[in-house]
Amino acid sequence: PRAVPGCPRPPSLTPADFNYGADEYDAEGNEEPKALPEGSETMPYIDESPTMSPQLSARGQESADGVSPTPTDGLGTGGERDAGKGLEMRKLVLSGFLASEEIYINQLEALLLPMKPLKATATTSQPVLTLQQIETIFYKIQDIYEIHKEFYDSLCPKVQQWDSNVTLGHLFQKLASQLGVYKAFVDNYKVALETAEKCSQSNNQFQKISEELKVKGPKDSKESHTSVTMEALLYKPIDRVTRSTLVLHDLLKHTPADHPDYPLLQDALRISQNFLSSINEDIDPRRTAVTTPKGETRQLVKDGFLVELSEGSRKLRHVFLFTDVLLCAKLKKTAVGKHQQYDCKWYVPLADLVFPSPEESEHCPQVHVIPDHELEDMKMKISTIKSEMQKEKANKGQSRAIERLKKKMFENEFWLLLNSPAIPFRMHNRNGKSYLFLLSSDYERSEWREAIQRLQKKDLQAFVLSSVELQVLTGSCFKLRTVHNIPVTSNKDDDESPGLYGFLHVIVHSAKGFKQSANLYCTLEVDSFGYFVSKAKTRVFRDTTEPQWNEEFEIELEGSQSLRILCYEKCYDKTKLNKDNNEIVDKIMGKGQIQLDPQAVQTKNWHMDVIEMNGIKVEFSMKFTSRDMSLKRTPSKKQTGVFGVKISVVTKRERSKVPYIVRQCIEEVEKRGIEEVGIYRISGVATDIQALKAVFDANNKDILVMLSDMDINAIAGTLKLYFRELPEPLLTDRLYPAFMEGIALSDPAAKENCMMHLLRSLPDPNLITFLFLLEHLKRVAEKEPINKMSLHNLATVFGPTLLRPSEGESKAHLTLASDIWSHDVMAQVQVLLYYLQHPPISFSELKRNTLYFSTDV
Repeated sequence: PRAVPGCPRPPSLTPADFNYGADEYDAEGNEEPKALPEGSETMPYIDESPTMSPQLSARGQESADGVSPTPTDGLGTGGERDAGKGLEMRKLVLSGFLASEEIYINQLEALLLPMKPLKATATTSQPVLTLQQIETIFYKIQDIYEIHKEFYDSLCPKVQQWDSNVTLGHLFQKLASQLGVYKAFVDNYKVALETAEKCSQSNNQFQKISEELKVKGPKDSKESHTSVTMEALLYKPIDRVTRSTLVLHDLLKHTPADHPDYPLLQDALRISQNFLSSINEDIDPRRTAVTTPKGETRQLVKDGFLVELSEGSRKLRHVFLFTDVLLCAKLKKTAVGKHQQYDCKWYVPLADLVFPSPEESEHCPQVHVIPDHELEDMKMKISTIKSEMQKEKANKGQSRAIERLKKKMFENEFWLLLNSPAIPFRMHNRNGKSYLFLLSSDYERSEWREAIQRLQKKDLQAFVLSSVELQVLTGSCFKLRTVHNIPVTSNKDDDESPGLYGFLHVIVHSAKGFKQSANLYCTLEVDSFGYFVSKAKTRVFRDTTEPQWNEEFEIELEGSQSLRILCYEKCYDKTKLNKDNNEIVDKIMGKGQIQLDPQAVQTKNWHMDVIEMNGIKVEFSMKFTSRDMSLKRTPSKKQTGVFGVKISVVTKRERSKVPYIVRQCIEEVEKRGIEEVGIYRISGVATDIQALKAVFDANNKDILVMLSDMDINAIAGTLKLYFRELPEPLLTDRLYPAFMEGIALSDPAAKENCMMHLLRSLPDPNLITFLFLLEHLKRVAEKEPINKMSLHNLATVFGPTLLRPSEGESKAHLTLASDIWSHDVMAQVQVLLYYLQHPPISFSELKRNTLYFSTDV
């Protein structure tokens, strides 16, 4: 096969935006379960790349300075602007697709490379494979290679000389018309794989060849080659054909209906979709009863979805725990409407499975954790889509629009499910291989571990499954599984409880039932966005059998249905403390969970409860405040204190420019909290915050003594509470609509003008206090490597607090409690972020410099 000739990649390429199967060529080939939510008409496809189109629209807007080397000149009227944007988007789509085509061609080339030498030896006295075997394994690969090579060579120059006159629909139409060759490949695929496996087992030379095929890296990548197995490469054409409709969808979306390409692309899409629905994977009818080596029936004990870290990337797996074996599988891609099947990634007989101790885990690879702000951004996006869906449903919107939103929501929630877990769960096969799962809940980690350890108490034998046995076992997974859907909220039926949105106040009182003294603490987990996360942790109560914590926590609920409490014994043994900060080495003494019943919880009063676990009883109380209640800014009845009192009243009374409470809290945080991990994000103990609030309100002489003794998170929490309880936001109700409009401007000069003018329009006490807080938050963010609080994190925490309108204002444009917060929150965060990223702003210069514009916004 020829090498891809010099067709340099277009400089504007941002293929990450359009992941059409450019699998970043990891050997696994990014081949995750591509099953869509029920009822979608298109192909079974989900992209697991985090960048799949959420930022598409954003990229489009900045195309002039970030993405395209040739800004479209003189875009005038709206129509022209749309046409220009469509042109730009089509180029982006095609550039991404070309990049993935290049990788695909390199993969096919790598597969064909050993074919010639194998054919040459086939006729000698010592053949590696017979001609018949070569023909079976490499069936149709050469044809597929030539089709795509020709397509790539024709498309590449067109994308390089991109303008509005370029047409390429005929190329896609031709590609679609040649899909027949894939039908032949798919029909032969199973036999090809089986033949390759048999030949590997019987021939050492072929085994070596098929385990390490060298795939050329893309031209501008640092890696020249990657090693991939023949099995992974043989899967590529199946993967590719299921993705060919994707690029056509995207191109059609940005091609005007009167463009000559439009009917050709539509035709290509129709052919591709018909072809896909005709491909059938025959389901293996052999469904015999599965037995263990000892002849007992092998039963499924537990199954569920877990994220595996495999070759550096996160993959969603369905894990099945049988009586004597742990099997890790993934859903195979199947055509719409066909039975789904599992594909086994690996299995470990329980007799060979061990959990490494923390000391052994030290040598394991570090887990790459996704920054909090990216996860928070994604949650915001999901909430926005939720409120759009509710609006569509309320307005009896088109079902297609709702389906589109559902699909988008599923993609975003899937990304969150894949990227948020960070607690490592390692296991090891005595025969050498180690595996690493990432979980978001220690509760679930211990459930898996305990279930495996219980089974290991029985007399188990080690064994190896033959390929037929493994096929039968994997085949039974579909029938036996208990967890059917990926745990994301978009998989829920409409009539299922949506869960609670708002704030759950929990007081963890005490625990009893411990056999001996220990250093004890509790953590609280709730489910949000479909999976459980740890939300709060009590202090460690040392050396006791009856800990009395009496600590109160405010936990934000995002569609939550359950509360879990875990009780731990703190580990102070230096040898066990792991360097990997997500490794929890403390011992779980007990764990339990309760359902959050909306009727029972939604009362104004505290509700006392007990969770029993392993003979331990934990006492706690809780009450719930719905989100619409918690967002109210209520003016204080008495005007003597500082909380709930207008900022102008307080500064006048104190004869100060910035309220005393703001100055004191900031000073204390800068003195000893600026390097605290998660400062301002981690909530302080509610009772401490209330105590500080009372002292500031009473203007007590002991304020300074109390501040110096108080936990720093409580002081940070008091500052946030002060701004949250202002009767009107620091940036005022009057200017709120203008801030929302200003931040939406796309021309940088206009935005700068407007945003500075708005600051200048604030009353002096508000402006001076805002600038004072701004400089403080910038200083906090300078310590981000230590405190993990970036400007973005701080904007997420403070934006809504400083901008959210007061009750009367917000009533006008709010609908449902669950989307109140998502409605404008993203914009509120962006406003604060704009000022945080802006060079220092001085009060005097702002006031002096009125040249921007003096008309009111």
